[in-house]
Amino acid sequence: MGSAADDGRPARVRLDPPERLVRTIAAWEGEAGRAWLETLPDRVAGYLERWELTPERVFAAGGQISMIVLVRTARGEPAVLKVGMVNRETEHEYAALAHWGGRGAVRLLAADPAQGVLLLERLQADVSLRSLAEPKAMLEATALLRRLWVPPAEDHPFTSVADYTGALAGLLRERREQPWAADARPLIDEALSAWADLMAEPPETVLLHGDFHHGNVLAGERTPWLAIDPKPKVGERAYDLAWLARDRLSTLAARPGSRAAARRRVTELASALDVSPDRLRAWSLFRAVEAGVWYLSVGGGEGGELLLEFASWL
Repeated sequence: MGSAADDGRPARVRLDPPERLVRTIAAWEGEAGRAWLETLPDRVAGYLERWELTPERVFAAGGQISMIVLVRTARGEPAVLKVGMVNRETEHEYAALAHWGGRGAVRLLAADPAQGVLLLERLQADVSLRSLAEPKAMLEATALLRRLWVPPAEDHPFTSVADYTGALAGLLRERREQPWAADARPLIDEALSAWADLMAEPPETVLLHGDFHHGNVLAGERTPWLAIDPKPKVGERAYDLAWLARDRLSTLAARPGSRAAARRRVTELASALDVSPDRLRAWSLFRAVEAGVWYLSVGGGEGGELLLEFASWL
């Protein structure tokens, strides 16, 4: 932190991004990411001044494409400043949080959406649903989803699941032809076929979190558990459950009978939230294959192979 300026005002605070954020942004976003990282310390400093925030510390284990700073407001209240890259997945995070209004999700205190800057209520950043045993975590997760799945406003800005996954399906077809994807082609074909069947009968439209898993649910003060970091879409609930179906994947893969356990999890989640088990299986397959192939495309071989293995179990 800086010392006092010549005119007696505190000098602008400069905070550097954590190494984890630097690595992921550089690997995932390329030159655009590196350019964004260069301006990040000044952007953070500017919002600390503009919103009269006192920084406490940078949360090093924070977002993969956002810098998280634990702060105090001018009234001394704890809060979180989140400064992230704006892309098609993150551009409407603020709108989803505003629509939920703190019901089931972290409360939005202020936002500059065009710059990807949010001021949020402070949750217990080190305590997620992953701190609970899996059965209890799944119960809490499904209860929370029931609160988040609400009708969107008529003039909502959110992308539909159909449009979003249509673009992903196009990219998946392109990546299928790459030499490094040769072994995955049968799974890719199955995933694309499943997606086409899903698109033939889209059954409902609710506001979805879009990236719902145990790590994106943190302990709070006003209510035990609250969702963070949405990548909001509008569409069917089974889409939102697909990431939950493959949660704690490394642990699942290490168990005896992983294939049967994965299928059982899909069935149990579908029953718990009254969605079609066939549609949940199809979305789980498509989302795992798409993500796995994307990981392979950016050099994340281990993560990609694990996701593709999960998809093969389904």
